[in-house]
Amino acid sequence: MITKRHLLFNLAIIIIPWLSLLFIGKQNLKRYSFAGIFIVVFEILNHVYGHRRNWWKFYDKKKSFWKDELPFSVGPYMPLSLWILKYSFGNFNKFTSLNVISDGLFAFVFIDIFKKMKIISLRKLGHLQFFLYLHYKSYILYGFQTLYEKFRKVA
Repeated sequence: MITKRHLLFNLAIIIIPWLSLLFIGKQNLKRYSFAGIFIVVFEILNHVYGHRRNWWKFYDKKKSFWKDELPFSVGPYMPLSLWILKYSFGNFNKFTSLNVISDGLFAFVFIDIFKKMKIISLRKLGHLQFFLYLHYKSYILYGFQTLYEKFRKVA
């Protein structure tokens, strides 16, 4: 059973980031959304794996991928990826720096805040391992967008 607090949290982490895309611009949304969709699907596969390995613990009883991990993938992951691509694609150092900051904030700061809120805590991963789990996907995102740009220019 999902608690009211967890339901409100899930709605907030889905709705607020997606509303921010109203300000990204139609051209940027169109340009980066293919890579964004790819990385969300990849992230969902990673979450399924992490869910099965019990790398984290959600406090609500009755573990459910749909109410626990999926809102994190669908909510902030794609919009944040699109914003980071918008502001840094073409400058790999800037891209890496923005991802280190965002992944670091989530792995070292927000995860502890969510633990205090009794939403999620790390179980079989330390903070640094969780950071690496989050961060390695940024290179896949950049590589995918680079390939997409090359194929787009050819076509």
